Amino acid sequence: MKLPKYEIIASNSALSFEFTSVGKNGAVQKLVLYEQTDLPNVLNLGFGDKHPTTGEIDDLVITDNGDSEKVLATVAATGKNLYQMPIM
Repeated sequence: MKLPKYEIIASNSALSFEFTSVGKNGAVQKLVLYEQTDLPNVLNLGFGDKHPTTGEIDDLVITDNGDSEKVLATVAATGKNLYQMPIM
């Protein structure tokens, strides 16, 4: 199944990604962050709105922008980049 996705901007480390959700509540900056865990070959996925002041992930806010399927497809697409890099 091919779902529409937002354009993704990857960081230099390819472990964090940013995109803009556009919907009924306007444009909302989103962040996706992969972090190494204590388990080998296991990463933690963090996702949420980009806080306008701190620039960090706010995973407690509910955006309700009407584009959840497109947002989820975009988050899933960031995982493709992980197959192209070694996991520490």
